[in-house]
Amino acid sequence: MTAKQDKIWMQRALSLAEKGRGYVSPNPMVGCVIVSEEGDVIGEGYHERYGKAHAEVNAMNQVDDADNLKNATVYVTLEPCSHHGKTPPCAQMLADKPIKRVVVAMKDPSEKVNGRGLELLRNEGIDVDTGILQKEAKELNECWLHYIEFNRPFITLKIAQTADGYIAAPNGDSKWISSKESREKVHIWRSQNDAVMVGRNTALHDNPSLTVRLVEGRQPKRVVIDGPFELPRNLNLFSDQFEEKTIVITHNRKKSKDEADPMLKMLQSNYFRGEIIHVEKVNGHSRLKEGMRKLADHGITSLLVEGGQQLSSALLKRGLVDRLQLFIAPKLLGGGTKSIVNLDINRMEDIVPFRDHNWQQTGQDILLTANL
Repeated sequence: MTAKQDKIWMQRALSLAEKGRGYVSPNPMVGCVIVSEEGDVIGEGYHERYGKAHAEVNAMNQVDDADNLKNATVYVTLEPCSHHGKTPPCAQMLADKPIKRVVVAMKDPSEKVNGRGLELLRNEGIDVDTGILQKEAKELNECWLHYIEFNRPFITLKIAQTADGYIAAPNGDSKWISSKESREKVHIWRSQNDAVMVGRNTALHDNPSLTVRLVEGRQPKRVVIDGPFELPRNLNLFSDQFEEKTIVITHNRKKSKDEADPMLKMLQSNYFRGEIIHVEKVNGHSRLKEGMRKLADHGITSLLVEGGQQLSSALLKRGLVDRLQLFIAPKLLGGGTKSIVNLDINRMEDIVPFRDHNWQQTGQDILLTANL
């Protein structure tokens, strides 16, 4: 195969991997294409669901004639696993086939793999090439890579504000600042993230459902920060059909432990069926960094935050925002609730710069996407 052909087949594998977005976490998205010695695709697949067969297995299962595998080339977007997890190791499965070459976009940096799959293949006499479309492969799995490196979710902060920087009118009303097209985009983001989070003020005053309604897609988990653990249980987050997908982060250990007690649950007809995460209390608030680490322990690799002023500002102040998605509507309020306050920046030299950013139009709004 030529270098140009390698890129063509790897791009196909990356496109296949993308189909698993929103369904394979906390595993990475992986795609695989098998090309015969004659240059024909004889099998392809992707990791479709967490706990199910990996991409290499799904691709291999498509091969009709085992003879076609002789001297074939396997293109895979991530280093094949070398350990027993929920499925057998893919590297050994490939090594047992009469293939000639494996082309890998990027090495798997996780502790259980980290080059061992590549080494196993090479030790079995298989030619291994790496780094083909590596940049694209890393972009595909940026949330998972962030999760592996930092042990917390990749956090995207979504804000919808007027042109003069307000997210709500003086009476608290915020529906609808952004356009229908912008709201549909947010629902797509919800389906692609493992969880969506709000603060207690947003939960109490807006009573959001945080569901995927405007588009088709997976319903993510829902996270609400309720430090005192006092939000009423008739809110949508605690009473709708997705109640079990709701996670409460709280510093009120006594009150929340009482509600989580299995014996008390048996005596109550309307107990909370979701999960409770306990964190320490700092300056009257739940410790955010600890909460993010514990969300990672729950397998949440990506988190979309749709918070109000206080939560958005607190996350930015603590350096916990990885990407800002800021919708700016062509409207003026002239007063009300500002989107961001109190970042403790008093001098221009302390200003928070973006690593990179771009602008695009969604409906009548302008969307700023910025990586921090």
